[in-house]
Amino acid sequence: MKEIHTTRDIARELARKYSTMTHAELDILESILVPHKFAKNQLILKEGDICRDILYIDIGLLRQFYHKKNMVVTEHLGVDGTIVMCIESLFREEPTRLQVEAVEQSICYALPKQRLEEVALHNVNIQILYRKILEESLILSQVHADLVRFETAQDRYKRLCKLMPKVVQRAPLNYIANYLQMTPETLSRVRAATLLD
Repeated sequence: MKEIHTTRDIARELARKYSTMTHAELDILESILVPHKFAKNQLILKEGDICRDILYIDIGLLRQFYHKKNMVVTEHLGVDGTIVMCIESLFREEPTRLQVEAVEQSICYALPKQRLEEVALHNVNIQILYRKILEESLILSQVHADLVRFETAQDRYKRLCKLMPKVVQRAPLNYIANYLQMTPETLSRVRAATLLD
């Protein structure tokens, strides 16, 4: 595993990625971060749970999925330096149909929504960080929806390689195929053809 970061390191990383912050704002952001370690294959959020946190992945790989007609559908794959949340459950405070599991041993930092909203009321840069995290999440959802709606299998895979190279390198092939809404056999053919390009 990579070097372990402190909550201060993570606060700085979030500020660098989403918003500039004063030392006082960094202190506040650091104070609400909650570190979590998840074992490989550990279920982090079950169907029927209420999502209360935005998870920032420091190290690891998380999968968001749901069940549909006796099938498991991968909705999202997140790696180091990315965010995972069940956005509808988080904002409506209703049970989620999505589940989140650690595909690898993972270290994540939770931003509890309630605390984040409280501190965002009084800190403009934390408000900006919160908004940019939500914008990024919505854009990712739209990109995935467009990918499976409009792109050929080959183009879907190529685009994923460009957008999420760490996911392509580390996620099991069946999860990648599922995320791209293709069979593992189709993914194998597409990967072989891509290598020949």
